[in-house]
Amino acid sequence: MLCSDNPCTISNLAAKFAFFPPVPATYTVRKDETTGRVTASRVPRDPSLDVLLLDTKRGNKIVAFYLRNPLARLTVLYSHGNAADLGQLYDLFVQLKINLRVNLIGYDYSGYGASSGKPSEANTYADIEAVYQCLETEYGVSQEGLILYGQSVGSGPTLHLASHLPRLRGVVLHSAILSGIRVVCHVNFTLWFDIYKNVKKIKKVKCPVLVIHGTEDDVVNWVHGNGLYKRAKDPYEPLWIKGGGHCNLELYPDYIRHVSKFIREMESITTATQLKKIKQTLNFSKSRNYNARKISSKNKSNLSSTTTFTANCCCRIRFRKPNCSCRWFSWRCITWPCTFLKKCICGCSCKNCCCCSCTCCGEGHQGKS
Repeated sequence: MLCSDNPCTISNLAAKFAFFPPVPATYTVRKDETTGRVTASRVPRDPSLDVLLLDTKRGNKIVAFYLRNPLARLTVLYSHGNAADLGQLYDLFVQLKINLRVNLIGYDYSGYGASSGKPSEANTYADIEAVYQCLETEYGVSQEGLILYGQSVGSGPTLHLASHLPRLRGVVLHSAILSGIRVVCHVNFTLWFDIYKNVKKIKKVKCPVLVIHGTEDDVVNWVHGNGLYKRAKDPYEPLWIKGGGHCNLELYPDYIRHVSKFIREMESITTATQLKKIKQTLNFSKSRNYNARKISSKNKSNLSSTTTFTANCCCRIRFRKPNCSCRWFSWRCITWPCTFLKKCICGCSCKNCCCCSCTCCGEGHQGKS
């Protein structure tokens, strides 16, 4: 058997394929008892670097590197890929801090580097939430002054947090994924056990989104980046790096040029502009809902039918909602086989009936309570 004593879940199995922390870790951390300052081994002594130990709501203690830039107006929260830790990324962080003129904070997921716990989808969400809380409380960074940056698997926690921050300044998705299953199988639907369902969360992000992807990425196909770009509510001009792979996009001159341009434009966006854009989005949503209700009321007297399709179903079922007068009526979606649809599913004491007909077998059933 796959699992003997301990119960195993789909997410635990998925984690085995999604996370590859470097073993051994490329650095260690030590806390000075006198000063209380945390230092990292194998990382250069840098006065602009704060090494942080953060507690997450899931009981893990994670490591974060915060790098200051005195010229910065914005802060970047960087979520890395699935096969690196902070020790390997320190040099990149320094270059991004200087060239983009930002403060930058990067963190190791639970089970990565010197962070405790085990890597999992739920833990990465708790990890990024702890980092954001630290930025708010310790460094006074609000969501208006924050840009979230997610590389590869890091796009999962990035979009998770972004979907909960309506006034966020911006998001960068670097070699990002539509979802975990879509990396392995080229499918256009979402399965219940899928992880990092970015394909759904991208639609909840209200700020500008920059998508960067290599056209020759053999780990996460370019289709993922293009799919996220098309689904974004406020997409920024994407960067498709011709010939770029999965782990080398930073080496292309267009990369730093385009990200710098994005940062400068985000700096110029005022809070008033952001609120105006959010208001326009809300008004558009209200207008669309009003039009939908208008169309619905116009066709109220007509039979309202719905056709349900499933991937492995040969039968399409058409049904209509019964017009019941009782207040406690709860209409349920019909999912039973045709042979069981022999009486009204209303379940109430009224005399109205509901109808169902199967478009496969052609049989119709009608009943009264």
